[in-house]
Order: sequence, then structure tokens, then C-alpha cells
Amino acid sequence: MSKLNDLQKPLQVNDIDFRVQSINKGKYATILAYKDARVDMKRLDEVCGIDGWKKDYKMIDGNLYCGVAIKSEDGEWIWKWDVGTESMTEKEKGQASDAFKRACFNLGIGRELYDYPIISIKLKDTECTEYNGKMKQTYALKLRDWTWGVQFGEDGRVLKLAAKDETGAVRYNYKAE
Repeated sequence: MSKLNDLQKPLQVNDIDFRVQSINKGKYATILAYKDARVDMKRLDEVCGIDGWKKDYKMIDGNLYCGVAIKSEDGEWIWKWDVGTESMTEKEKGQASDAFKRACFNLGIGRELYDYPIISIKLKDTECTEYNGKMKQTYALKLRDWTWGVQFGEDGRVLKLAAKDETGAVRYNYKAE
């Protein structure tokens, strides 16, 4: 089905967000690449049209599941379902959003994010601090202002990934072997 193939095309790097997962005592940050629900809705609208997809939620054994369906060329609905986990900040909204994003992963949207390399970046002294025995980022780490570039192979795998900080300095550079 060509719609599924179009849904599975790698996301543009400007549709991907990057955030700190953890910082070790050596001041190396592990950075995660992720997508939010708006990216999924945008891709679904572009590929399927506004009326060519839908979503549904169900509680099963106390867990919130989301199903996302796309209309096939013969008019049948193809459903993919997944469960969500609660967010640290907004419990119900986070769970619903997580279930939706996971169902969209099952349709192939953003699946290449699982193939991104481990992003480990040495932080500057001003970009992190120790708080209650754990390393935390500071406001000096302006990850949202960084410029990221990615190149994919024909198989959808990441061949190159690079990041420049807000000053233009290269902070990360990956090349597949």
C-alpha cells in the first residue's frame, strides 16, 4: 500500500526534537531524538488527507490504548493500536499522547528514530550542574537553538548526523561505517 510507504518515509530533521535523557558525572549528556503528536497528525494529514485517517481510545485493564486508522485505496480502514504511559507532568494528557504516538509508530511514522545513533555530547561547565547528587542541565544548554542535520541511506538508516550549537560550533558529528 503506497500510503503506508509514504507514512514510513523518514521525518525531516526540523520535525524532530532533541532532549537530554541523562547527564553523567563526566558531564556527558545522552540526547534523545523524538517526535511529538503534532508531527504525527501533520504526516497523517499530508499522506491520507484530513478525512483519510482517524483515531480512537479504549481503556483495557486500566490502561489507555489508542488506535489510529488509515483508509486504504479500497475504502477499508487499517487500524494500528498501542498503549500509552503516564507523563510526569500531565498524567492523562501524556498517556493519551503517548498512546497516539506509539500507534503512529506502528504505522511507520518516525520509526527511523529507533535507528538513530546514541547521541553523547560533552557539555560545557556552564551547561550542567550537580543538584542533590545528580547532574542536571542548566539554562545555558540551549538545545532547542541547535541546528541538526541528518542524511539517510536508501534503506532509511541514518548515515550522518551532526549538530551545531547556537554559536555555530560543531557539538556532535556521526558518520556510519
